[in-house]
Amino acid sequence: MAEDQGNGLDQELNEQLKSVSELEAQLAEEKKKADDYLDNWRRVAAEFQNFKRRAEKDKADYAQYANQRLLKRMLDVLDSFDAGFKAVPEPYKNEPWVEGMRAVERQMLQILEGEGVTPIEATGKDFDPNFHEAMLYEPSPGANEGQILDELQRGYMLRDRVLRPSRVKVAKGE
Repeated sequence: MAEDQGNGLDQELNEQLKSVSELEAQLAEEKKKADDYLDNWRRVAAEFQNFKRRAEKDKADYAQYANQRLLKRMLDVLDSFDAGFKAVPEPYKNEPWVEGMRAVERQMLQILEGEGVTPIEATGKDFDPNFHEAMLYEPSPGANEGQILDELQRGYMLRDRVLRPSRVKVAKGE
């Protein structure tokens, strides 16, 4: 009888040990799943942060360059002012209406500068296809090949981008 009780206790102890082993295996499996879920969550959180940064940068770029088309069209108006001032006969250059038109031109330039538009320096510089568009090549004694001899149409930058390249006449090698 005592032996039966001993066998019964051993059997019960073995079942409990088996049950503990199964629970430990299940716990390990659930822990692995939890670690996988945590890794996935961290990856998604990082991707979301990258997406947010990209979206904020895109939004800032859009806001910064949204007026680009309008600003380009205003440059055509500035070109017209410039051509008009060149066509004013000498006796009329200091007339009040001419000075009034110069004031309007200065106001437009201030507005453009406020929007981040700046002129590209060209005359006397070396030709750079990133900023200049060669319209003419001309032999020029005393000038280095590739040096800009004259600016035919002023170019402008919008912050760090070329809004309109300078159209230029470039010295050609002899």
